[in-house]
Amino acid sequence: MTNENSDKMILIVEDNLANFTLMARILEHMGLKCEWKTSGREVAKFAETLPRIDLILMDIRLPYEDGFHALRDLRKSEKVKDVPVIAVTAYASEDLLNRARAAGFDGFVGKPLDPDRFSDQVQRTLAGEQIWAIQ
Repeated sequence: MTNENSDKMILIVEDNLANFTLMARILEHMGLKCEWKTSGREVAKFAETLPRIDLILMDIRLPYEDGFHALRDLRKSEKVKDVPVIAVTAYASEDLLNRARAAGFDGFVGKPLDPDRFSDQVQRTLAGEQIWAIQ
């Protein structure tokens, strides 16, 4: 899986080191590169500094500025406004999934992450498919 993914960049917005490490290892195994931001604060400004972003995986409950606020800022940025943003949360419920959809997220993945399913979900998202999964 490395050739088609070798130039892809994923931004992970996650305040929990263990969750970031798991996602980063899965992405690395898939041949993807990633960057990490620990809060929603100024995530759009940070994203604009990166030469390329193909996908943003964003926790909803973040310190300083939650994922919903960070998404609004990302959508205002000319450089990254069209990058798919997937909500990734431990507080997965039908209500939160619907709220994320209404807010403009491009998908939703509940935690804990299943490493086998997560890699498939990322690959499908990179191919243009929206993923809406509580589990």
